[in-house]
Amino acid sequence: MEYTDLGNSGIKISRFCLGCMSFGDPASQMHAWTLDPAGSEKIIRRALDLGINFFDTANCYSAGTSEEYLGQAIKKNVARDKVVLASKVYFNEGNLSKKAIDREIDGTLRRLGTDYLDLYIIHRFDYGTPIEETMQALHGLVKEGKVRALGASAMYGYQFYNMQLCARDNGWTPFVSMQNHYNPFYREDERELIPLCRQMNVALTPYSPLAAGRAARPNWEADTERSRTDKVAHGKYDSTEEQDKAIAARICALAQKYGVTMTQITFAWHFAKGIASPIIGATKEKYLDDAVGAFEVKLTQEDIASIDECYVPHKIVGAL
Repeated sequence: MEYTDLGNSGIKISRFCLGCMSFGDPASQMHAWTLDPAGSEKIIRRALDLGINFFDTANCYSAGTSEEYLGQAIKKNVARDKVVLASKVYFNEGNLSKKAIDREIDGTLRRLGTDYLDLYIIHRFDYGTPIEETMQALHGLVKEGKVRALGASAMYGYQFYNMQLCARDNGWTPFVSMQNHYNPFYREDERELIPLCRQMNVALTPYSPLAAGRAARPNWEADTERSRTDKVAHGKYDSTEEQDKAIAARICALAQKYGVTMTQITFAWHFAKGIASPIIGATKEKYLDDAVGAFEVKLTQEDIASIDECYVPHKIVGAL
């Protein structure tokens, strides 16, 4: 495993992050394909064995049971100070108001079974709460010791800039990471958000790095429960299926050229683009094993250009 800095936080993270949306009680009616506690622990244990120390969840994943399952597995398998735990806030009553943030962090810490969070991420931009209220409330959590560092997720570049400016001007804690939507099929954030993050030394930890598996297999659909029932993924990608199949074909050709998997080519593409830690939503151990093989793949500039040249502009997916 390789490791890198989480922006200016001083926190070291693995170059892969295990996304925990795949863990939780299906009865929560978020996703039908989430894993139970035993299945979740199996994946988490394999991630730890591979050197992954970075885990991402959210208060809204499977009605909080994702946090519960992650916390239970961490407690049984590794010392708390050996891992970086991230969770998110926004999709809850009050969104990013001070009242909501103060309430939700306590619930997250309780479910995870820890007294601090390494990284607290705002899940979206809140149009209904003043930026100053949100940033001051988040800074308060850092000062209290409940949170070590702050991150943001899918939003427009100007929104992220304004929040960072607010933190700077008031002497509050800025964001050190951005969890945005990014993969070879969706590159809209290359216009503004990603250059802004690089300018501010904000670590990029994108979600959906494999485009819900579509950048990891030669066929658009897969015969799995997730592929059949993941309405969110269908909404993200199916409207541009014809254009994006050309990109998948280029990834497949490079995989054949180098004798590796499409997953490894896609993650090598992310690393070549300067991504700090893409988020893997694995439900099987073999998916993690496959992903870490990407470190052995070195793409040339010509390889990257062959993937990128097929891209056409997409409608915004992620930022609200």
